[in-house]
Amino acid sequence: MDISFKCPTCDQELEVDASGAGSTIACPSCATVITVPGPASETPEKPPPPPAKAEKHFSVPVRDGAAAAEPLIQKPNKPLDIAAKEDDKMVRIKTFKRSDCVEVGKDRFDEIVSAFLARVGQPNIVSINPISYSYVELGSHAILADYGVTIVFRG
Repeated sequence: MDISFKCPTCDQELEVDASGAGSTIACPSCATVITVPGPASETPEKPPPPPAKAEKHFSVPVRDGAAAAEPLIQKPNKPLDIAAKEDDKMVRIKTFKRSDCVEVGKDRFDEIVSAFLARVGQPNIVSINPISYSYVELGSHAILADYGVTIVFRG
């Protein structure tokens, strides 16, 4: 049976025949003179004890003045349909198609949408969503693609 041990200087793993127990050898890695230990006992080594648990001390931050009245967790915003029922203004939707804003070859889409947004007012606008759609032109029966906007507002 072989004896396995490590060099105390360089941690090189060494193995010597059991007959060499007690003799001195030179480590092949670092040349340190080492006495070969006796054969290990048949019982395995005890594992090291687990590290002691660190004691933790938690504290709650104390706020003073106006910061104390401020909630730490805020509620999420209400869904749009519930907010619409509670507000004095109803939530409405207006859709503008670019093809409806063409007059005698002149595209007035930007003017019409801008005028509507100015009339509603920025605080009342909930969202502006672009849309794209297709339609059949009556004269040529061709399918055309176009765009527009859908505006959700309070009014």
